[in-house]
Amino acid sequence: MKRIIALLVMVGAAATAALHFTYPAAAAAGCPSCYGFTDLGDGVYVEGDMSPDRRAAAKATIETARARVRGFYGDLRSSPRVLLCATEACYRPLGGGSRDVTLLDRALILSPRGADTVIAAHELAHAELHRRIGLRATLARTVPQWFDEGLAVVVSDDPRYLAPGAERCLVEPGGDLPTARAAWIETAESAGLYARAACKVSRWLDAHGGAAGILRLAASGSFEEITASTGS
Repeated sequence: MKRIIALLVMVGAAATAALHFTYPAAAAAGCPSCYGFTDLGDGVYVEGDMSPDRRAAAKATIETARARVRGFYGDLRSSPRVLLCATEACYRPLGGGSRDVTLLDRALILSPRGADTVIAAHELAHAELHRRIGLRATLARTVPQWFDEGLAVVVSDDPRYLAPGAERCLVEPGGDLPTARAAWIETAESAGLYARAACKVSRWLDAHGGAAGILRLAASGSFEEITASTGS
Protein backbone atom coordinates (compact mmCIF):
# COMPACT_ATOMS: atom_id res chain seq x y z
CA MET A 1 0.00 0.00 0.00
CA LYS A 2 2.81 2.40 0.85
CA ARG A 3 4.38 1.74 -2.52
CA ILE A 4 1.08 2.45 -4.25
CA ILE A 5 0.66 5.72 -2.35
CA ALA A 6 4.23 6.72 -3.13
CA LEU A 7 3.67 5.94 -6.80
CA LEU A 8 0.48 8.01 -6.88
CA VAL A 9 2.30 10.92 -5.25
CA MET A 10 5.08 10.69 -7.84
CA VAL A 11 2.58 10.55 -10.70
CA GLY A 12 0.70 13.53 -9.29
CA ALA A 13 3.90 15.52 -8.88
CA ALA A 14 4.95 14.71 -12.43
CA ALA A 15 1.54 15.74 -13.78
CA THR A 16 1.70 19.00 -11.84
CA ALA A 17 5.17 19.74 -13.14
CA ALA A 18 4.08 19.00 -16.70
CA LEU A 19 1.08 21.30 -16.33
CA HIS A 20 3.32 24.04 -14.97
CA PHE A 21 5.47 24.00 -18.09
CA THR A 22 2.75 23.37 -20.67
CA TYR A 23 -0.12 25.48 -19.29
CA PRO A 24 0.94 27.55 -16.27
CA ALA A 25 -2.39 29.41 -16.14
CA ALA A 26 -4.22 26.15 -15.41
CA ALA A 27 -1.58 25.17 -12.86
CA ALA A 28 -1.97 28.52 -11.09
CA ALA A 29 -5.75 28.20 -11.09
CA GLY A 30 -5.44 24.76 -9.55
CA CYS A 31 -3.02 25.88 -6.85
CA PRO A 32 -3.03 29.67 -6.45
CA SER A 33 -0.82 29.59 -3.36
CA CYS A 34 1.85 27.71 -5.34
CA TYR A 35 2.13 30.81 -7.52
CA GLY A 36 2.20 33.35 -4.72
CA PHE A 37 -1.51 34.26 -4.60
CA THR A 38 -3.27 35.06 -1.33
CA ASP A 39 -6.82 33.85 -0.69
CA LEU A 40 -9.23 36.72 0.06
CA GLY A 41 -12.19 34.38 0.37
CA ASP A 42 -15.20 33.83 -1.88
CA GLY A 43 -13.03 32.47 -4.67
CA VAL A 44 -10.89 35.61 -5.05
CA TYR A 45 -7.08 35.41 -4.97
CA VAL A 46 -4.63 38.28 -5.29
CA GLU A 47 -0.90 38.56 -5.80
CA GLY A 48 0.71 38.16 -2.39
CA ASP A 49 2.45 41.55 -2.45
CA MET A 50 -0.72 43.48 -3.21
CA SER A 51 -1.28 46.27 -0.68
CA PRO A 52 -4.29 46.15 1.69
CA ASP A 53 -6.10 49.00 -0.07
CA ARG A 54 -5.64 47.38 -3.47
CA ARG A 55 -6.84 44.06 -2.05
CA ALA A 56 -10.03 45.72 -0.85
CA ALA A 57 -10.50 47.41 -4.21
CA ALA A 58 -9.91 44.13 -6.06
CA LYS A 59 -12.47 42.29 -3.93
CA ALA A 60 -15.01 45.08 -4.52
CA THR A 61 -14.35 44.98 -8.26
CA ILE A 62 -15.10 41.27 -8.47
CA GLU A 63 -18.22 41.61 -6.33
CA THR A 64 -19.52 44.38 -8.60
CA ALA A 65 -18.67 42.38 -11.72
CA ARG A 66 -20.47 39.32 -10.38
CA ALA A 67 -23.51 41.47 -9.57
CA ARG A 68 -23.54 42.71 -13.17
CA VAL A 69 -23.60 39.16 -14.55
CA ARG A 70 -26.18 38.09 -11.97
CA GLY A 71 -28.33 41.07 -12.93
CA PHE A 72 -28.46 39.85 -16.52
CA TYR A 73 -29.16 36.16 -15.85
CA GLY A 74 -31.11 36.50 -12.61
CA ASP A 75 -28.70 34.22 -10.76
CA LEU A 76 -25.22 32.76 -11.07
CA ARG A 77 -24.53 29.12 -11.87
CA SER A 78 -20.77 29.48 -12.28
CA SER A 79 -18.28 30.24 -9.53
CA PRO A 80 -14.86 30.43 -11.17
CA ARG A 81 -11.79 31.19 -9.14
CA VAL A 82 -10.56 34.70 -9.85
CA LEU A 83 -6.83 35.40 -9.66
CA LEU A 84 -5.73 39.04 -9.84
CA CYS A 85 -2.17 40.10 -10.51
CA ALA A 86 -0.91 43.45 -9.23
CA THR A 87 2.19 43.40 -11.46
CA GLU A 88 3.10 42.34 -14.96
CA ALA A 89 5.82 40.14 -13.46
CA CYS A 90 3.05 38.10 -11.84
CA TYR A 91 0.86 37.95 -14.93
CA ARG A 92 3.34 37.54 -17.78
CA PRO A 93 4.18 33.87 -17.10
CA LEU A 94 0.47 33.07 -16.90
CA GLY A 95 -1.13 35.12 -19.64
CA GLY A 96 1.59 36.49 -21.86
CA GLY A 97 0.65 39.74 -23.56
CA SER A 98 -3.11 39.50 -23.07
CA ARG A 99 -5.10 41.29 -20.37
CA ASP A 100 -6.86 38.22 -19.04
CA VAL A 101 -7.14 34.45 -19.28
CA THR A 102 -10.40 32.54 -18.85
CA LEU A 103 -10.35 28.78 -18.30
CA LEU A 104 -13.78 27.46 -19.29
CA ASP A 105 -16.10 28.13 -16.33
CA ARG A 106 -13.46 27.21 -13.74
CA ALA A 107 -11.13 30.18 -13.39
CA LEU A 108 -10.02 33.51 -14.75
CA ILE A 109 -6.76 35.37 -14.30
CA LEU A 110 -6.69 39.15 -14.59
CA SER A 111 -3.64 41.25 -15.34
CA PRO A 112 -3.12 44.70 -13.79
CA ARG A 113 -4.54 46.09 -17.06
CA GLY A 114 -7.65 43.95 -16.79
CA ALA A 115 -8.63 44.34 -13.16
CA ASP A 116 -11.66 46.59 -13.62
CA THR A 117 -15.37 45.93 -13.38
CA VAL A 118 -16.13 45.84 -17.11
CA ILE A 119 -13.34 43.44 -18.04
CA ALA A 120 -13.95 41.22 -15.01
CA ALA A 121 -17.68 41.10 -15.84
CA HIS A 122 -16.85 40.29 -19.47
CA GLU A 123 -14.79 37.26 -18.44
CA LEU A 124 -17.30 36.19 -15.81
CA ALA A 125 -20.00 36.39 -18.50
CA HIS A 126 -18.01 33.92 -20.61
CA ALA A 127 -17.75 31.57 -17.62
CA GLU A 128 -21.47 31.84 -16.91
CA LEU A 129 -22.47 31.07 -20.50
CA HIS A 130 -20.07 28.13 -20.60
CA ARG A 131 -21.49 26.71 -17.38
CA ARG A 132 -25.04 27.04 -18.65
CA ILE A 133 -24.45 25.41 -22.04
CA GLY A 134 -22.25 22.68 -20.57
CA LEU A 135 -18.72 21.43 -21.09
CA ARG A 136 -19.42 19.48 -24.27
CA ALA A 137 -20.99 22.41 -26.09
CA THR A 138 -18.25 24.73 -24.84
CA LEU A 139 -15.42 22.51 -26.08
CA ALA A 140 -17.22 21.91 -29.37
CA ARG A 141 -17.69 25.68 -29.77
CA THR A 142 -21.33 25.08 -30.55
CA VAL A 143 -22.04 28.71 -29.78
CA PRO A 144 -20.20 30.81 -32.40
CA GLN A 145 -17.30 32.78 -30.96
CA TRP A 146 -18.72 36.07 -32.20
CA PHE A 147 -21.93 35.42 -30.24
CA ASP A 148 -20.01 34.46 -27.10
CA GLU A 149 -17.94 37.65 -27.35
CA GLY A 150 -20.85 39.90 -28.25
CA LEU A 151 -22.91 38.53 -25.37
CA ALA A 152 -20.04 39.17 -22.94
CA VAL A 153 -19.89 42.78 -24.15
CA VAL A 154 -23.63 43.20 -23.58
CA VAL A 155 -23.60 41.56 -20.15
CA SER A 156 -20.60 43.62 -19.03
CA ASP A 157 -22.23 46.77 -20.45
CA ASP A 158 -18.97 47.82 -22.07
CA PRO A 159 -19.20 51.49 -23.12
CA ARG A 160 -16.36 51.06 -25.61
CA TYR A 161 -18.58 48.96 -27.85
CA LEU A 162 -22.17 49.81 -26.89
CA ALA A 163 -24.12 53.04 -26.68
CA PRO A 164 -26.51 53.82 -23.81
CA GLY A 165 -30.23 53.76 -24.45
CA ALA A 166 -32.60 51.53 -26.40
CA GLU A 167 -30.59 51.40 -29.63
CA ARG A 168 -27.20 50.29 -28.42
CA CYS A 169 -25.34 49.84 -31.69
CA LEU A 170 -22.32 52.03 -32.33
CA VAL A 171 -21.76 50.34 -35.69
CA GLU A 172 -23.78 48.05 -37.92
CA PRO A 173 -22.85 44.36 -37.75
CA GLY A 174 -22.08 44.16 -41.44
CA GLY A 175 -21.42 40.72 -42.90
CA ASP A 176 -20.31 37.51 -41.29
CA LEU A 177 -18.19 37.71 -38.18
CA PRO A 178 -15.22 35.38 -37.56
CA THR A 179 -15.75 32.22 -35.57
CA ALA A 180 -12.07 31.41 -34.92
CA ARG A 181 -10.88 32.25 -31.38
CA ALA A 182 -7.64 33.76 -32.65
CA ALA A 183 -9.55 36.53 -34.41
CA TRP A 184 -10.98 37.72 -31.11
CA ILE A 185 -7.75 38.40 -29.27
CA GLU A 186 -8.26 42.08 -28.58
CA THR A 187 -6.12 44.41 -30.66
CA ALA A 188 -6.72 47.76 -32.29
CA GLU A 189 -7.71 45.86 -35.43
CA SER A 190 -10.23 43.62 -33.70
CA ALA A 191 -11.84 46.40 -31.65
CA GLY A 192 -14.35 46.94 -34.44
CA LEU A 193 -15.30 43.29 -34.26
CA TYR A 194 -16.45 43.62 -30.66
CA ALA A 195 -18.73 46.54 -31.49
CA ARG A 196 -20.20 44.69 -34.47
CA ALA A 197 -20.75 41.51 -32.46
CA ALA A 198 -22.27 43.46 -29.57
CA CYS A 199 -24.70 45.14 -31.96
CA LYS A 200 -25.68 41.81 -33.50
CA VAL A 201 -26.18 40.13 -30.14
CA SER A 202 -28.06 43.04 -28.58
CA ARG A 203 -30.54 42.94 -31.45
CA TRP A 204 -30.84 39.16 -31.09
CA LEU A 205 -31.59 39.61 -27.40
CA ASP A 206 -34.21 42.25 -28.14
CA ALA A 207 -35.92 39.82 -30.51
CA HIS A 208 -35.70 36.80 -28.20
CA GLY A 209 -36.61 38.09 -24.77
CA GLY A 210 -33.18 39.04 -23.48
CA ALA A 211 -31.63 36.60 -21.04
CA ALA A 212 -34.69 34.35 -21.38
CA GLY A 213 -33.62 33.62 -24.95
CA ILE A 214 -30.18 32.52 -23.79
CA LEU A 215 -31.63 30.36 -21.03
CA ARG A 216 -34.01 28.72 -23.49
CA LEU A 217 -31.17 27.84 -25.83
CA ALA A 218 -29.03 26.52 -22.98
CA ALA A 219 -31.89 24.34 -21.76
CA SER A 220 -32.60 22.92 -25.21
CA GLY A 221 -28.95 22.35 -26.10
CA SER A 222 -29.66 23.56 -29.64
CA PHE A 223 -27.98 26.74 -30.84
CA GLU A 224 -28.95 26.70 -34.51
CA GLU A 225 -31.37 29.53 -33.79
CA ILE A 226 -28.41 31.87 -33.26
CA THR A 227 -26.89 31.44 -36.70
CA ALA A 228 -30.26 31.03 -38.43
CA SER A 229 -31.66 34.28 -37.05
CA THR A 230 -28.52 36.40 -37.37
CA GLY A 231 -27.27 35.33 -40.77
CA SER A 232 -23.77 34.41 -39.64
